[in-house]
Amino acid sequence: MKASVKWTDGRQFVAESGSGHSVVIDGPPDHGGRNTGPRPMEMLLMGMGACTSFDVLEILEKSRAPVSDCVATIEAERADAVPAVFTKIHIHFTVSGRNLKESQVKRAVELSAEKYCSASIMLAKGGVAVTHSYSIIDD
Repeated sequence: MKASVKWTDGRQFVAESGSGHSVVIDGPPDHGGRNTGPRPMEMLLMGMGACTSFDVLEILEKSRAPVSDCVATIEAERADAVPAVFTKIHIHFTVSGRNLKESQVKRAVELSAEKYCSASIMLAKGGVAVTHSYSIIDD
């Protein structure tokens, strides 16, 4: 896996993935940015949220659960001192579908957290307290 990050101006960068997709990353104006994209640490959270959501959906689809929507809401706390690393991250999944079984959703979230999500497992092994929860909405 590869990526490149090119500085464009101020505190703005264009990151390109090895698969050829690009995203603008920027800082706030008080740090020389123009607020044209997410902050680097926000990108880390979004990447983790997408990684674990990918797992949860794949596990639910394999179990033939009738999922119509899945939203992961991520909240994080950072250390007050430099480096301002993440100290806590909580991921809440809101899974929608018709007659979803709670046991299937619970198991999908657990498997992602404990076995499959490389991003959240890596952060947890680095000392971040990563927690998960879920709610189910019946369509």
